[in-house]
Amino acid sequence: MTVAPRRWAARLAAAAGLLVTVVALLIAPATSASAHAVLESSSPAASSIVPSGPSEVVLTFSEGVRKVPGKIRVIAPDGSRADRGEPSFSSTVVTIPVDPAGARGTYLVSFRVISADSHPVSGAFTYSVGAPSTPPVDSGTDSRANPVVETAVKVARFLGYTGLVLLVGPALVLAALWPRRLSRRGPTRLAWTGLGLVAVATLADLWLQVPYTAGGGLFDVTGEGFGTVFGSAFGAAHLVRLGLLAASVFLLRPLLARPAGRADAIILAVLGGAALLTWPLAGHAAASPAPAVSVVVDAVHLGSMAVWLGGLLMLAVFLLRQADERELGAILPIWSRWAALAVSALLLAGTVQALIEVATLQALFDTTYGRLLLAKIALFALVIAVAAYSRHLVRSRVAAQRPVPVRRAVLVELVVTVVVLAVSATLVQTTPARTAAATPSAGAEAGLFSTRLSSPLLTVEVEVSPAERGNNSVHLYAYGTDNQPLLVAEWKATVALPSAGIEPIEVPLLRLTDSHAYGDISLPTAGEWQLKITARTTDIDQATVTATVPIR
Repeated sequence: MTVAPRRWAARLAAAAGLLVTVVALLIAPATSASAHAVLESSSPAASSIVPSGPSEVVLTFSEGVRKVPGKIRVIAPDGSRADRGEPSFSSTVVTIPVDPAGARGTYLVSFRVISADSHPVSGAFTYSVGAPSTPPVDSGTDSRANPVVETAVKVARFLGYTGLVLLVGPALVLAALWPRRLSRRGPTRLAWTGLGLVAVATLADLWLQVPYTAGGGLFDVTGEGFGTVFGSAFGAAHLVRLGLLAASVFLLRPLLARPAGRADAIILAVLGGAALLTWPLAGHAAASPAPAVSVVVDAVHLGSMAVWLGGLLMLAVFLLRQADERELGAILPIWSRWAALAVSALLLAGTVQALIEVATLQALFDTTYGRLLLAKIALFALVIAVAAYSRHLVRSRVAAQRPVPVRRAVLVELVVTVVVLAVSATLVQTTPARTAAATPSAGAEAGLFSTRLSSPLLTVEVEVSPAERGNNSVHLYAYGTDNQPLLVAEWKATVALPSAGIEPIEVPLLRLTDSHAYGDISLPTAGEWQLKITARTTDIDQATVTATVPIR
């Protein structure tokens, strides 16, 4: 049996795409398993007083970290840069060369690094030489990503998942279940739309990763920033995905136009499976305690979701509307078995995933990641109930005769699973519960209070952690009406608990950057504390905002 020249050309083009993938894999750096690193110690220690100036500042993190260009600084008491040359990175240790002949007084160390799961980690602390002085201000750019960028990252993730569903559903149904008499034009357009969304979302991920890791707005990107992203495991995984998408285009075209041959279908399935692995390789799974297991489980979870949701979409939009009773009688039982397998794989993979990422029952309830996971489980249970109803209709052979009830049930499944996708897009940007519960620094995130307070002059983003009785850290970030970091000349803040008769207590604030202030405050009792913040931007302009902070 000979293969047509056109098919040979398609396979050669697919091989070219795979070559791009192999090149991307070869340039990918080797990384150790870690996630959401936290600063464990420093030398000099935070808030310490040393007799003479050190020649270096050493930061030790809980996990290995990578460099963000220009985001590690040591500021001298007079506001000048005390660091000399580039910091060196060795797994968990970052060494910053410092001028040992610096002036007496308080020094500010600010840092931003990237953990192995591609998420940035930032912070700051002070130490003093000889005696304390008024802490200096870091005049550099804000160490956090713009809130618009953080939101855009989640949107790009959601679009990628949506594109995967739109691509997998039509490709699978057209290859195995589509009646020959029906036009393939609609599903084909849907599949190409899905492939385009995945490609656009992948490119958007690469672009957004630059300001997300380095801090800044949507267009605060540099060649050096792109070099750092492309040289990371995150960048390599996305380049691999683009290569696989390019390879699959040439095999997908004939499959969408007519039933594909067995060899082409197998090659396309292999390409699709490899592409699925790029999502976990660029996220939490690759940095889990059991990376090999997590990556495979995450890929199975994502693939099962795409098969199930994509198949539901094809049923709702095309088959239940266009296929006749005889065709539905043949299609629905097969789809019902596929859906049952996909749901079983989802449940199994999700359970293993949760055991790895959450680790303890307490973390499931005490962390943001755990609570989001509980919400996802509740939504998934609702979908399962609706799917069970649909399966009952198929088994009783009512669905082929009266497709309207099935169509309604499928639409409900689709709506709820779209919400599940949105929750999933947020989960991949949230610190895993095992990390949040395992370390003191990250553990505060379990009780993190965060809110945005607006006034006609500015917006203040407030973070209080761990929002419990005892010592709490307060971070204040100022943004202008254009949502860009705003210079604040002076910060003032007080906390009070009127219900317990506690009058306003001043919060001592340290101005870390032009738009960022930090303070520590001890809150002796639980209750609804009133946090009052005043930010002065000029000699005459200032704004006061108030937040109610629940302390447990």
